[in-house]
Amino acid sequence: MSKPIIAITGSSGKTTTKEMIASILQTRWRTFKSIENGNDTWFTSQYKKQINSYYKGVVLEYGMKKRGDIKRHCELIQPNIGVITNVGRAHIAHFKNGVRGIATAKSELITGMNRKGMLFLNKDDHYSKLLNLKSFQGQMITVGIRNKADFNAWHIRYSSKGMIFNVRLGQKEHTFHIPCFGKCNVYNAVFAIAVSHHLGCSVTEIKRGFYNMKNPYGRLSVSKIRRKMIVINDSFNTKPELDSALDVLLHVGSNGGRKIAVLGDIRDLGEHAKKIHLAQGRKLGTKKLDLLYTYGLHSKYLGIGAQQTGMSAQQVKHFTRISSLKRALAMQRRTGDSFLLKGSTNGHPVKLMHLAEWLIR
Repeated sequence: MSKPIIAITGSSGKTTTKEMIASILQTRWRTFKSIENGNDTWFTSQYKKQINSYYKGVVLEYGMKKRGDIKRHCELIQPNIGVITNVGRAHIAHFKNGVRGIATAKSELITGMNRKGMLFLNKDDHYSKLLNLKSFQGQMITVGIRNKADFNAWHIRYSSKGMIFNVRLGQKEHTFHIPCFGKCNVYNAVFAIAVSHHLGCSVTEIKRGFYNMKNPYGRLSVSKIRRKMIVINDSFNTKPELDSALDVLLHVGSNGGRKIAVLGDIRDLGEHAKKIHLAQGRKLGTKKLDLLYTYGLHSKYLGIGAQQTGMSAQQVKHFTRISSLKRALAMQRRTGDSFLLKGSTNGHPVKLMHLAEWLIR
């Protein structure tokens, strides 16, 4: 294969997967990567001007809010390796036919990339089955945890600094450690292992890449602070699926203290907002949280849903002003407590990011 040009899209996990792959490739090649979460088409148009023969590998993140976005990315820079981390309901407000429309838009990577290249897909992701694979003539490679795939992770466990898991490469089983938390990040890591392995990277290079990787800000970042308290800062974005963040809270916050979730609005849901918030709230009610604080507009339905499945009215409180939420947290903090803050930089819930920083200080 000529110079690997890797494009990553998906409803979640794009930035972390990009950082992982780039960090591994940088152990052997000069590698260009997209900056932070700079993943709209304007950024790609700028990257096109910057990529030259100096770089032996390219790792880009292709974001999408509407149909045609990924097609435009591929017109600007055509990848020969594509990664679709998953298909979820993020930005569903922009698609009249719901998740099917999102899958169609994500499929633009498949039709826009080199059709004889390599395509990496999530075997466990239900909605990835809706992707349009008809035109693809290259090599398709799958990753998974639950279902049998070309690259599987198993024996997944939490450590004090991240996740540990096993993956078989060839005839040998290897143990990998990543400096970030959550099963969602294990999926991202297996994508990185699969891509870099196919590009000839050794196990040593893969492990070194994970060790040196830059953990994106505000994405399940865990800070241990004074009085044995823990702050899980997942304030960069809120997707319609909250399970991964809650899983981290329940595992990392297992030091005997209370588990407190502070959740902002899930954005870009349109007419689906109330229904999705209620459904996610019902899941919250089964997670054995001690306190649930919500902030914003539609997030109040998270609390209503949680009370329908087990949380009491005394455990749930909704806030419309960040100052009131901050006072409540200041009064509630106890030794050993663990806090999850999950919001979005899209709109006013950016204040939850500032709140997380305040808790950590």
